[in-house]
Amino acid sequence: MSRGAPEHDIDESALRVGRPGDAAAGVKGVLVSLRRSWEQMGLARTARTLPLLNQRDGFDCPGCAWPDPREAEGDRRKIAEFCENGAKAVAEEATTRRVGPEFFARHPVAELAERTDYWLGQQGRLTHPMVLRDGDTHYRPISWAEAFEVIAAGLRALDSPDQAAFYTSGRTSNEAAFLYQLMVRCFGTNNLPDCSNMCHESSGAALTETLGVGKGSVSLSDVEHADLVLVVGQNPGTNHPRMLSSLEKMKRRGGRIVAVNPLPETGLMRFRNPQNVRGVLGGGTPLADEFAQIRIGGDLALFKALNALVLRAGAVDKEFVAAHTHGFAEFAAQADLDWEATTEATGLPQEQIERIAEMVISSERTVACWAMGLTQHRQGVATIREVVNLLLLRGMIGKPGAGVCPVRGHSNVQGDRTMGIWEKMPERFLAALEAEFGVPVPRHPGLDTVDTIRAMRDGRVRAFVGMGGNFVSATPDTEATAAALRSCELTVQVSTKLNRSHVTPGRTALILPTLGRTERDVQAGGPQFVTVEDSMSVVHASRGRLAPVSEHLLSEVAIICRLARTLLGPDHPVRWESFERDYDVIRDHIARVVPGCEDYNRRVREPDGFVLPHPPRDSRTFPTATGKANFTVNVPEPIQVPTGRLLLQTLRSHDQYNTTIYGLSDRYRGIEDGRRVVLAHPEDIAELGFTAGDLVDVVSEWTAPDGSVEERRVNRFRLVAYPTARGCAAAYYPEANPLVPLGSVAEGSNTPVSKAVIVRFEPHATGRDIR
Repeated sequence: MSRGAPEHDIDESALRVGRPGDAAAGVKGVLVSLRRSWEQMGLARTARTLPLLNQRDGFDCPGCAWPDPREAEGDRRKIAEFCENGAKAVAEEATTRRVGPEFFARHPVAELAERTDYWLGQQGRLTHPMVLRDGDTHYRPISWAEAFEVIAAGLRALDSPDQAAFYTSGRTSNEAAFLYQLMVRCFGTNNLPDCSNMCHESSGAALTETLGVGKGSVSLSDVEHADLVLVVGQNPGTNHPRMLSSLEKMKRRGGRIVAVNPLPETGLMRFRNPQNVRGVLGGGTPLADEFAQIRIGGDLALFKALNALVLRAGAVDKEFVAAHTHGFAEFAAQADLDWEATTEATGLPQEQIERIAEMVISSERTVACWAMGLTQHRQGVATIREVVNLLLLRGMIGKPGAGVCPVRGHSNVQGDRTMGIWEKMPERFLAALEAEFGVPVPRHPGLDTVDTIRAMRDGRVRAFVGMGGNFVSATPDTEATAAALRSCELTVQVSTKLNRSHVTPGRTALILPTLGRTERDVQAGGPQFVTVEDSMSVVHASRGRLAPVSEHLLSEVAIICRLARTLLGPDHPVRWESFERDYDVIRDHIARVVPGCEDYNRRVREPDGFVLPHPPRDSRTFPTATGKANFTVNVPEPIQVPTGRLLLQTLRSHDQYNTTIYGLSDRYRGIEDGRRVVLAHPEDIAELGFTAGDLVDVVSEWTAPDGSVEERRVNRFRLVAYPTARGCAAAYYPEANPLVPLGSVAEGSNTPVSKAVIVRFEPHATGRDIR
């Protein structure tokens, strides 16, 4: 039997702090996976579900976008082709817990708004479409037909289509994403903010400028056959655990790993693979050959130094640079090295930087991996450009075992962008869309996530539609975002589970429950499947196998098609009903509109799907403005942290995935039964006049462009002594998101700067609300 949802919320006084773990995964990870699955799904449902996860005839993990093994690359999938957090993601979706009309009848919205994100998410799956009308205190059931009429009427009442924003989460399938952007553009706007705006937008901007393609250039085989993998600003042990298996294979082939991170994350130190004897009975596999404990924001200075050392050593791949790159002379002319400034910015000793440079110089095949630790900085785009400079110097693009590897989070966030979910899609795509469907689509750029929040705040956007995700908890400046969403006349959330955005409603709010990745999707044309794209541009099928949790659920495709028919009218030239009936019809249109997707229906039915084209990887051709890979000049601008302050980054607990909180165990960091913690070096805690275990209020300080200093506050956080880099601190999101200013964004990508927030601590004053 599965266990029911928790009746009580988090008791932060029960927080326990112990020693951080010494290895990732292992038998403990297996046991945790099974226990969480049994709690949510029960024994029988667990046994039916987990063996289908990431299998060719099963469903794609609703968690991260790490790729599956491919026979074409000489690899085979295991019987248990999933990680601990993948099992948790499936358990959360396939849970036997339910949130239906009777739940909403018992709980007014005002009461639910006082609950934590953890409690809300643990209540279970949504079962019926619900509406909260102007003046109501409770959500009430509504028929699907009436729900679509309410939404369509609200959207038609706007003065302009640009007064609506249509958000997308990275769990949306390719088919749903393609139809969603088509509906939105037929309606008349490009306001298509998505979760990528907040994570890898900096990667896309930097890679498009330098290489011509805003995606990674490597395959799983490349990572596993590299001589050197740089893992920078990433914690794979929690965020992408299956990556550890690939790093283990690479290590056993003699490769080396450099980990660059402010925190000594367990998953980068040692891996106990539960699928082999060494991981179960032995000590596991040591991973990082070099751990560079960098100061927050010091990555650009580090890569500038590495590039200067490569140039000094004469280790440039001159043939590659001459044939395939542009701007080398300008880049080389400014590649000086100021050791005093470099060690100050990075916190790393000169000797260690020189050792890492020697590893780069001696490597014939180098892969650079990164995640939010690089992208969510003011100079995130510049930092990634400097990473590319290093690979260009060494000729590491378009070469087996080498390349760029931005590791995506959400399982289909990359596919959403491929399918047109972007506020500024190129003309080629928009023209193809018009030609395919015979409808005009707008050309003026739309709003990204940060600009959508600003537009809602200012009254320029009056309606918000969210296709998945948890907008309020995923975005920065929580109070400002919540107020902006509440100011809307209409908010619509397409969801599988209850979350913070449902209890932050507009004047009229609707919850539309949808099928999960694990569930059977049967339409008038028979059983359907959907497709997704992983971090390495592989497009493959996903087939749900479980019975839907409620007869009142619709698939994302069905929701979009029925809303489009209601909104755009029965005479609209796009035949929406044919899409809902048979998803092959959608894929036929995708094949004619989306570059690289020709013959989509046939190729996606291959056992491992197909790989989208990537000119830099495939042929060392670069679709940039210069026609070559571009070297760039990037100048570090160190963050000035006043005395008595620390630089804070937000991060995940091991027991969460993005805003979904599975439990209260961050065992790799030794933190149990609580989430309102702030991790800081013990010497920093002492210098600031505090003691580990003190309750503090955390106040962020940000200097706005007009010179004014803005402060934001979260209350009652427990100080935890942790071996992070000096001058740095860390706290979990979404609890720490209120500290991130809406105006603090990355240059060139508008991504919120969640990894570099100047904060001070104040003793907690009794009586302040812990929220």
